[in-house]
Amino acid sequence: MTSLVLLAFFGFIAFLTGKQREAELLPIPKRISDRLSKLWEIAHQGMKENRWLRSEKALLTILNIDKKNAAAYNRLGILYAKQKEFKDAIDCFEIASSIEPSASSLHNLGLIYYETENYQRAVSAFEQALKLEDDLAARYIAYAKVNEKLNSQSLVIEALEKAVELEPTRESLNLLFNSYLKNDMMVKARNVKKRLQRVEKNAIPRQRRVKRPRRVVV
Repeated sequence: MTSLVLLAFFGFIAFLTGKQREAELLPIPKRISDRLSKLWEIAHQGMKENRWLRSEKALLTILNIDKKNAAAYNRLGILYAKQKEFKDAIDCFEIASSIEPSASSLHNLGLIYYETENYQRAVSAFEQALKLEDDLAARYIAYAKVNEKLNSQSLVIEALEKAVELEPTRESLNLLFNSYLKNDMMVKARNVKKRLQRVEKNAIPRQRRVKRPRRVVV
């Protein structure tokens, strides 16, 4: 009899646990979803208009509803960085990276470490970002700049060459040219200079010739 009671008891517990798990799998109620969308809109508009406090309150409310919202932590980090509150920005980017590692949050973290002259941590953050996303020239340029501070010239050149490979813009070519010059790599510097001149030439808009109206003979 006792075993039957225990069996019924554990069966009831299993039923409740199943219901609980089922509830956890249910989508976010529409009311909460709509509220989150509205808060995101307020946060976005607040940042666009430099209304920092309004945007901060909206993001903190989102995190109060969804404590593991990596996107909200990342956006909050950007907000603090814009206000030069670097310690709070670092905290937010680190939390965002721990919840859901992304190239953008790690890159932002690297930028703040660079800004605060913590170059070793900046290098680490940029390297992690590049492991997740290695097809943006801007990431390699940032990585090159922090390695320049650490006087790691081989890494600087390697990163800038990759940046030029991805996006041969005036900025990336100019940085690579100066790096070659600094390291007495004159042949490569001349080749990059030629590419840079071609880019600059193509960037100058060609003046359209204004056609004069033909004289009509009456």
